[in-house]
Amino acid sequence: MDSAIFDKAQAIMTDRRLRAFTQNEARIREVNEKLPQIKEVNDVIYNTGKDLIAIISSGNRSDTNEKIRQLKEYNLGAQEMSRKILVDNGYPADYLDIHYSCPKCSDTGYCGRDFCECFKKLCGKLSTDELNKNANIRLSSFDTFSLSYYKGEDYDTMRRILEFTRRYAEDFTPHSGSILMFGGTGLGKTHLSLAIANKVLEKGYSVIYDSIINILRSIEKEHFSRDHSSEVTDLILNAELLILDDLGTEYETPFYNSTVYNLINTRLNANRPTIISTNLDYEGIKKRYESRVVSRLTTLYSCLEFKGEDVRMQRRLADIT
Repeated sequence: MDSAIFDKAQAIMTDRRLRAFTQNEARIREVNEKLPQIKEVNDVIYNTGKDLIAIISSGNRSDTNEKIRQLKEYNLGAQEMSRKILVDNGYPADYLDIHYSCPKCSDTGYCGRDFCECFKKLCGKLSTDELNKNANIRLSSFDTFSLSYYKGEDYDTMRRILEFTRRYAEDFTPHSGSILMFGGTGLGKTHLSLAIANKVLEKGYSVIYDSIINILRSIEKEHFSRDHSSEVTDLILNAELLILDDLGTEYETPFYNSTVYNLINTRLNANRPTIISTNLDYEGIKKRYESRVVSRLTTLYSCLEFKGEDVRMQRRLADIT
């Protein structure tokens, strides 16, 4: 695990734990001011704990077990009384308990000697954020996608694609289908990919978005590193949604070719959705990739062919005139 990610995750866990303590202390002060009688009961619980420690530390085993049993019963009775007072006065019974973000590990990040699942998920999220740091995911939405640049049959095609992608994002689950967006440059593939990413992130799912070049470079760097880590590759393969932009712009090398196939095939086998965009047309995809990649993209993905004239060029010409 990347040390910077690990340190950041630990700092967040520490902050969560301190916040839980601070909020608990605030609730205790509030209740003590409003309900003086509960302070007396809680003082009894506190002193019982001190007495219990003193008995265990004394080393006198003649009647230690019996005293411990009596104190525990007394303590449990006092706790029950404290909870009853809280409920009778409109508070939840557990109002004075410490409320951790993760009750399983009490916000320590550890369950015994192992990392807690909450800590693993936090590290995964931080690593995903790092991978996405150069993607302007928040800058595109379906509402800012304009159909005014498309004419005739192209307009009808792009209207259907807009409706399809909007519905895909709204109904998204980690087992939604995969999408191949293909067509010329400047037709809105990146815009709609980002709009889907934005919506899916709002729903709380993990999204990794980047160009195929950057993704392959990250995997290559990790693969040939000294420690032979697979952390980045695992994140990419297991993301709830993976979006690969500009397929076909990567170098043609045996490693990149096999990695592209592995990404596509592994995620299909795991029923994890992937969105791929490319400026290649169908014939270009056939020429560029081996048949096992082509067959998966064209038969197991929903294929959306973008039509029209370069929107970026239209905007540039409009600005000039």
